[in-house]
This record gives sequence, C-alpha cells and structure tokens, in this order.
Amino acid sequence: MRLIQHKKEALWFYRFVSPLYDRWVNPLFWTSPLRDEALALARLDDRRLRTLDVGAGTGFSTEGIVEHVEADAVTMLDQSPDQLGRAARKPRLAACSKLLGDAEQLPFPDDSFDRYVSCGSIEYWPDPGRAVAEAHRVVRPGGIALVVGPLSPTDRLARILADAWMLFPAEAEYRDWFAAAGFEDIRVLRLAAPWNGDSDRRSYAVAVSGRATQAGPPVRPPVPSERIDEPWTARRLLRFAAGALAGALFVPVGLVLNLRARRAAER
Repeated sequence: MRLIQHKKEALWFYRFVSPLYDRWVNPLFWTSPLRDEALALARLDDRRLRTLDVGAGTGFSTEGIVEHVEADAVTMLDQSPDQLGRAARKPRLAACSKLLGDAEQLPFPDDSFDRYVSCGSIEYWPDPGRAVAEAHRVVRPGGIALVVGPLSPTDRLARILADAWMLFPAEAEYRDWFAAAGFEDIRVLRLAAPWNGDSDRRSYAVAVSGRATQAGPPVRPPVPSERIDEPWTARRLLRFAAGALAGALFVPVGLVLNLRARRAAER
C-alpha cells in the first residue's frame, strides 16, 4: 500500500491539510465542472433521494449533490473530524446529516440509501474492494452507487509523487471491484485533467457507477484490517512523514501544470 493509504495516516494528514483544502487543493485538482460531470453518473433525478456521501470531507462534492437532492436527505460521512468541521460551516450543507465513520464498515443497516457517492476518497482506502462491497450493502436494490477516483498521472514528476503518496487504481480495478460487489449496469467516465481540458482523457480520473442488485456480494466482507485508533510506531511515523511530504509537493506540481495550461490558452 502507498504511504498515506492507511486510516491513521490519512486522518492526521487531513488534520493539517483541512485549512488549505478548499482554497488550494480543489481549485487545482477537483473543480466544479469536473464534479458536476462526474455526479451525472449518480443519476440524482429526484429531490428526495436518500443519498450517502462517503469521504465527504469539507463538502465540496456534497455541494454538487444538494443542487439535485434536498440537503436533509443527504448524509455526509468521513473519518476526519477536521474535514467535517469545515463542512459544518457551509450554510448550504447545514441540513445534511454529518457522521464520523469508516468507508469499509459503514454504520448503517442494509438498503438504507437510494444513492451512494464517494469522490476523491478511494485513494486512501486500505481495502477498496471491501468499501465498494459496503456501498452495495447499504444501497437498496435498483439504487445507484458512484465512486470517483484518480488514475496514474501522465506527467512523470507528478506520477512519482502520486505513487509514493496514495493509491492510483487502474480503470480495470474499479470495474472489478464493482462487479465483485454485485453491481450491474456498470458505467465508466474518464475525466480530463483541469490543465488539459478535453485534450487528454487518458489518465487523470475516472467516475464509475453501478446499479445495486438483489443478490449483492457473494460473501460478507471481512472486518477491516486497519483502525484509526491504532498506536503510533516509529515505522508509522516515518511512513506518515514521507507520505505527507509527497502529498505536500503534489500541490506545487498541480499549480505549475495549471499555470502552464493557462499561459498556453492565452497565446
């Protein structure tokens, strides 16, 4: 697994990143047009859809959801109190339920939701297959689940930093996780990098959706292998420091790529 692809490390990483997230991270890597394009796969076609946003963070993706679904029908879940604390300050999300929780062990009964959405969270899950199976469990048969996550960057420096930092699954892995969990009508949309527009959809991010079936996964997922309350060790501290540095360096790389694209557009 990657350096920050661990629950405790990710929790503490976002404790430091939260104050910068909406101003410096989203404008570079996860823009409103990208969000809206991805959310179209969730088929948010009814204002009263019971919708779960997993890894909701500061609520940037949730703000896109509540454009289509009433806020009081939306539940936001994240393991980071710092991220959810930022979301709680946003007036548009005031009516959303907000819960601390684990994507790999969702605190809800079977068939609790009509829609499941997770944007930019899978890269931190130690066991993505289990989390996608949990998505199927909590979505009613016929409901839709959507997961948005990264693909490996095409830029060499960005790829080196990304691979040290967090998980960048292949498109086939996303499909396999959905199929193994019991989803059907699996749809995949490649998303262009903010600095490339429509000129390069080969390798930035992917949105994957599927319809939950009656059967579900053949075997109930095992208990998660990691917990956020595990003690710090020297190895874990070193892993956290190295991963946090790689993540921090990813921001100026994104800034350079965005500035380069802007200058090219002005010529």
